[in-house]
Amino acid sequence: MVEGERPPLALLLENSGNQMDVYVDGFLVARLGELSNPHLDASKAFHLVSLPAAARPGQVPHDLRLVATMQRQRGGGLGPVRFGYAADLAEVQRSHQRWRGTAAAFYAAGLLLMGGLSAGLWLRQRDELYGCFSLAALSGAVRNLDRAWIDVPVPWPLWGAIVAVSYAVHIALIVRFVFLVLELRPRWLIATLYACLAGAVLLACISFARGQPALWTSALLLLQLVSMACVPVVVQEALRKKTVVAWALLLAGTLAVAAGAHDLLLIRMGLAGGATFALTPTAMFLFVVILGALVVDRYSRTVRDYRQLNATLKDQVAERETQLRGAFELLRQQQEEQAVLLERQRMMREIHDGVGSQLVGLLNVVSKTVPDRAELHDHVQMALDEMRMAVDSLQPDHDDLATVLATLRYRLQGRLDAAGIALRWDVDGLPSVAVTAEEALQVQRILQEAFANVLKHAAARQIVVSAGVDPTDLGRVRIEITDDGSGFSDHGSIGRGHGVANMRWRASRVGGELKIHSAPQRGTHLVFSLPTRRPGSR
Repeated sequence: MVEGERPPLALLLENSGNQMDVYVDGFLVARLGELSNPHLDASKAFHLVSLPAAARPGQVPHDLRLVATMQRQRGGGLGPVRFGYAADLAEVQRSHQRWRGTAAAFYAAGLLLMGGLSAGLWLRQRDELYGCFSLAALSGAVRNLDRAWIDVPVPWPLWGAIVAVSYAVHIALIVRFVFLVLELRPRWLIATLYACLAGAVLLACISFARGQPALWTSALLLLQLVSMACVPVVVQEALRKKTVVAWALLLAGTLAVAAGAHDLLLIRMGLAGGATFALTPTAMFLFVVILGALVVDRYSRTVRDYRQLNATLKDQVAERETQLRGAFELLRQQQEEQAVLLERQRMMREIHDGVGSQLVGLLNVVSKTVPDRAELHDHVQMALDEMRMAVDSLQPDHDDLATVLATLRYRLQGRLDAAGIALRWDVDGLPSVAVTAEEALQVQRILQEAFANVLKHAAARQIVVSAGVDPTDLGRVRIEITDDGSGFSDHGSIGRGHGVANMRWRASRVGGELKIHSAPQRGTHLVFSLPTRRPGSR
């Protein structure tokens, strides 16, 4: 700056407009929007207008002319005009933007954030409290955006009607939110609140459509009165509950009502000289803080309840596990006792039917005047075989079909040799098949009966025993016994006596199937098949 030159000068226009042209000495030095075009509202901000270098104090008087256009109900007009050094006035402008414009943007952002959060909580929980606050916050954000947004793209007066309706909804739903938090349900007051809201919305729309500001002032007065009527109800509930939330809501509600009265009387109606700074946005923002505290409190209580529930469930599960272990142990003992009982019954039945029947036959032979030594020998031998097979079925290591067959061969080999009958043993194709004691005994009984029939009736010279997988059903094994004896008629001898019937019954007990083919002088062919069960699959 050249020595002796003064700092540049400027004008600071406060809340002037809605649109304005600034002339100095007939020259246009600033244009705030386009005259008569409501797209921009210059009255929402402080405007710094730099003056030409010729406009200096002490020189000839200068002509300052302000040309402004205003829209009805928009609150425009000629505000204070400050003249001075540009640097000083720029600091005043920045202070205004910091405390007014930035605050409005902050409130709008906070309301949008909490409104979105409340909407998300409502979608997940369908809690009326969150839905009510979401609508209240989002509608309140519109008014704060209007305070900071100079060039709104929505034409006037439509934008004015939108802001007015949003503000009415914001006030009414904040009151409803207080009732929901305190769990108050005064039907007459809630009905009155919604009726006043409907009336305020209708008055706002007519007011901006017809350019009648008094109607919108009446709507605000109506909402102010119903808000004041709710204060005693909140006071009574706060005194009754005596909780932090109740006292906080009472404080925030009282401040909001007082701020609403201040803005209505001093700003809207212009009483007592008027005021330029609205208090309602700041007072209403306290409810955002309260909602945040409520969400945190509910979340903390939910986490605490879940932890308590988990601890309770853990104790219940441990108790139930103890009960189940006790019940399982009792069931295991009962199953063991039942298995022992069934095994005893089976042994008693087998001894009765096997060794018992042979002893009865032996008793009949001995009772004869001259016992037949050969017949006596046969009965004793068969009784011993019966007893040995019963004992063999109880051996823990005889759980494989091949072992059962090998044991049976060992038991009968002596009798076959004594009768002069050759035995051809072909069981190499037999897979490893697990059998229970019951199955082992039934298999032994069937095969013993088959061998006994050959020894008694067939007069055979050779017996062939073969075993392997059933080619017609790979899930079964097949045991075949073939002799070259005298044979019998399929429709004759089979029907006489109980031997074959007993063999079929025993086969059915283990899920098996028995077939016998024979013809006179052509020997007998017995086929016994049963399902396979691999070792370890019991």
